[in-house]
Amino acid sequence: MEAAARAAGLTDAVIVNTCAVTAEAVNQARQAIRKAKRERPGARVIVAGCAAQADPARFTAMPEVDRVIGNVRKADPSLWRETRAALAVPTPSRLAVDDIMAVRAVAPHMAEGHDRRTRAFVQVQDGCDHRCTFCIIPFGRGPARSVPMGAVVAHIARLVEAGQREVVLTGVDLTSYGGDLPGTPTLGRLVRSILRHVPALERLRLSSIDMVEADDDLLAALAEEERLMPHLHLSLQSGDDLILKRMKRRHSRADAERLVAEMRRRRPDLVLGADLIAGFPTETEAQFRNTLACVDALGLSFLHVFPFSPRPGTPAVRMPQLARPLVKERARRLREKGEAALLRHLAAQVGRSRAVLVEADGGGRTPHFTPVRVARAARPGAILDLRISGHDGARLIAA
Repeated sequence: MEAAARAAGLTDAVIVNTCAVTAEAVNQARQAIRKAKRERPGARVIVAGCAAQADPARFTAMPEVDRVIGNVRKADPSLWRETRAALAVPTPSRLAVDDIMAVRAVAPHMAEGHDRRTRAFVQVQDGCDHRCTFCIIPFGRGPARSVPMGAVVAHIARLVEAGQREVVLTGVDLTSYGGDLPGTPTLGRLVRSILRHVPALERLRLSSIDMVEADDDLLAALAEEERLMPHLHLSLQSGDDLILKRMKRRHSRADAERLVAEMRRRRPDLVLGADLIAGFPTETEAQFRNTLACVDALGLSFLHVFPFSPRPGTPAVRMPQLARPLVKERARRLREKGEAALLRHLAAQVGRSRAVLVEADGGGRTPHFTPVRVARAARPGAILDLRISGHDGARLIAA
């Protein structure tokens, strides 16, 4: 978006790309908009992203906002040329939000991003066809759609030729990859194809997986391909079966335990993270404790904890809500559980040697995506074999 806006001549503008996953994220976006206008009163403020797509009226009603752009064309250079022209007239058109549900393709200009030039994020899938009762994201991102395998492989090959050593495959519902493509290739087939046709790629990662969509090719790749990193993030959400049903998730606690056991059988050094929601409507203390216990049962090391956020337009809003202080208190307890799990993981790495991909800030990441403080000077993008001498409670320390 930044590149397209600059190319269109929008040099005195502030772009706020919004998130809609929680009500707090939307509130923070509105605060950021007001702050941007205070700090740069003469700049045009343009709002884009999922919250803008799902609820454009909320942002067009803000006097600080000059234009609202949805997700369909937000990275399309032609939209930014249109935006510059619209903002040049005395009474500009303030709304440029298209019907996200009509989209059937992932635009190629949305396929790539960089993390401090040490790894590339390649978006191979967008949108979601599922309707979890707590989730507003399908209304911000539209139906599930995938980038053809050949285009993905060719794109990653170009990235590697340009010097990238690690690539992360991303998507809203990544493991649904290929369901809309001819021949319905799976994510596992895509992974296999990338590793086969781009032999110079040193590290391949997956951003997040839905357990019921993990295919046999993906499990085989995890077992057989050392270049597929031994770190996965699970879209788990709860450890209680009744709450999972009320969330309209498609897996049970037993499904999660079976898959994790099978993955660890195939890749014993696998490290796992998970998304978990605390305080879902109707959740009892016993059900919440099932989620706490699930952290240990699955051997999770990294938690993303979300206090339940009621989103207008979702079925969960109509369910009996827990008191907000209780939701926050359960989120705190779950985060404490996650902190203890992380400490165990960090302690288990001390004394081991790990291949660390160096990042621009002097830190780095192991194959398990564990952050490392690197003592020696090193070029960002270098992969160093380092001995782990300790940890500081948040990241490893390399000798």
